[in-house]
Amino acid sequence: MRTDHLPAGSSSAVRPPAVRMPEAHSPSGQPLGAGPPSGRPTIGYVLKMYPRFSETFVVSEILAREARGESLVIFSLRPSTDTRFHPELARVQAPVIHVPRPSSAHGWWETWRTAGADPATAAGLVTALPALLEAAHDDAGQAVALAGLARAHGVTHLHAHFASVATRVARLTGLIAGLPYSFTAHAKDIFHEDVDPELLRTALAGAHHAVTISEYNMAHLRSRFPDECGRLHLVRNGLELDRFEYAPRPAPAVPARVLAVGRLVEKKGFRHLIDAVDRLRAAGEEVTADIVGDGPLREELEADIAARGLGGAVSLLGPRTQEEVVRLLGSHDVFAAPFVVGADGNADGLPTVLLEAMARGIRCVAADVTAVSEVIVTGETGWLVPSGDPAALARALAEAVHAGPSSLAQTERARVLVERRYDSRRQAAELAALVTEGSCGAEGSPATVGERGRPAGTDGPSGRRGAEERIPA
Repeated sequence: MRTDHLPAGSSSAVRPPAVRMPEAHSPSGQPLGAGPPSGRPTIGYVLKMYPRFSETFVVSEILAREARGESLVIFSLRPSTDTRFHPELARVQAPVIHVPRPSSAHGWWETWRTAGADPATAAGLVTALPALLEAAHDDAGQAVALAGLARAHGVTHLHAHFASVATRVARLTGLIAGLPYSFTAHAKDIFHEDVDPELLRTALAGAHHAVTISEYNMAHLRSRFPDECGRLHLVRNGLELDRFEYAPRPAPAVPARVLAVGRLVEKKGFRHLIDAVDRLRAAGEEVTADIVGDGPLREELEADIAARGLGGAVSLLGPRTQEEVVRLLGSHDVFAAPFVVGADGNADGLPTVLLEAMARGIRCVAADVTAVSEVIVTGETGWLVPSGDPAALARALAEAVHAGPSSLAQTERARVLVERRYDSRRQAAELAALVTEGSCGAEGSPATVGERGRPAGTDGPSGRRGAEERIPA
């Protein structure tokens, strides 16, 4: 990654020899780890803000595509406001271009004048003018600037993350520069009450293809926009699995240590975790909880912890890098994900950290919102509880703490599920296929390449065959 303000170096967990990665292929039959054939396009990633501390999934995706030999350019619409960065950013090779955002009439006019000096861009401006006039001035101004930048960097396809500002700008840029665009829809950009359904409909209708990360999202979008989802595909977020060593803990510590990770916002449900820990301790359970992350609810959560007298039992650790979270997942006994749907409709799609926890082999307790049930099934891969129910959360946490060695079969199945479905190499191959082939799996089906199984003879994380037999298909 070409920037001067990121830390150098990176780290990765060591995978035990018994853990084997499933060999898989792209829709064209090419092995996932193989570099692409010549003539691959140059993909312009359009992101609202890059880098962003909470969006590790974007970095994992970029790294996996670069590992295939793809040519990428990253366009950031806003400057980063983060003060900490993940070490993995230093491995990104793509140039990062900050797209000008005109803040005055003079700046806006200069953007248009500069774009108009190029005959091809000038012709594109004429074509795109009706759409530009309907757009917000920020979106229109940045789209004009991005059209010139995309041409200058040889971009042949635009891909945005989140069906909001980045996708709006990518769409307008595509109209100006004559470039196809695609986007990945996640959660807030679908479920929040402020989402404009007509803008989302327009984005879906005009895209070369669109991607979303879960079967839940697929069904939701198809039910809302049945006529615009013909090119909508399921491509699950991926992990660099070599960085997440499978290391289950058969016996809990005393007191048992619960870990939760996420921004301190309503949808993460951390107030319910505090309540659950209070209930457990009142019942005589020796349990503590560490919550990693920062956000607007920090003071409110601190006050709740103090009011319950849990100052020595529940700790807010603040933000941590992904590398630090990997270590914490190995030192705690249970991972808690007490998600809720916010009052504004905002909900998590399928947080990456839950997949990371499953990959590491820690017992997982999660609340049932959106796509969580696609990975957490009670008795199979963890404990799934009703959302917003601290009593049920407390019972599940107690069961997880006391499960002992019997939980190993669950953590093995959880690891195998992540290997099968959430390998970033598979994700990169599927995304590349959508650009070059325009298809990824059967139209109208939520299944993706390799979705239904692993190659015969592949072992699970403990080296035993058959650990995946009861994984939900």
